Amino acid sequence: MAIEIGFLVFPRVQQLDLTGPYEVLAMVPGSRVHLVAKSLAPLSSATGLVLTPTLDFAACPALDVICVPGGAGVNPLMEDAETLDFLRRQAAGARYVTSVCTGALVLGAAGLLRGKRATTHWAAHDLLAAFGAIPIEGRVVRDGNLLTGGGVTAGIDFGLTLAAELTDEATAKAIQLHLEYAPAPPFDAGRPESAGPEILAAARQRLAATRSEREAIVARVTREQD
Repeated sequence: MAIEIGFLVFPRVQQLDLTGPYEVLAMVPGSRVHLVAKSLAPLSSATGLVLTPTLDFAACPALDVICVPGGAGVNPLMEDAETLDFLRRQAAGARYVTSVCTGALVLGAAGLLRGKRATTHWAAHDLLAAFGAIPIEGRVVRDGNLLTGGGVTAGIDFGLTLAAELTDEATAKAIQLHLEYAPAPPFDAGRPESAGPEILAAARQRLAATRSEREAIVARVTREQD
């Protein structure tokens, strides 16, 4: 029996949040991976990669795994009733409810993080508590059937962790080897604490507009949840 895995896709999704774990989970024996959106119309990622959904909400089967990637496009999703209802319906029967990067904020807006340990991108980590989540630093954080991945590249770690859950550790290790996933970055600048104050300040400045909009949306959504 196929393992049904669905990635939510939407305009301005961060493509690596999606394609990193997609590449891993598509290699899980027996998996069937879907790109699920409100419609089948092609859409552009945050960096311009054009993606074509394979299923719309109405045609989507009951999923074993539902995953919400992040990106600038999560801002409108947090107030999109159709998307949030879809996530709640799928989460009710899924084996695993998951996110990568700021996709966790959409799970929070759907009411799926209350009382749960979770993580997200460093620039949005403090916003998790507004949804009743317990923010935890980590590349992958698990709380029951909830798995959340940190920012962007953590999606590969997330995918391998979930692959081991769906199959076994040996299978996940074989996928890791096939992908030659052996990170050795040229710079130690992948976390705020190691990047240095100047790099961190520049990164925060680039994210400032999205962050400001996101704070206002989170405030509205959480007021409605109370």
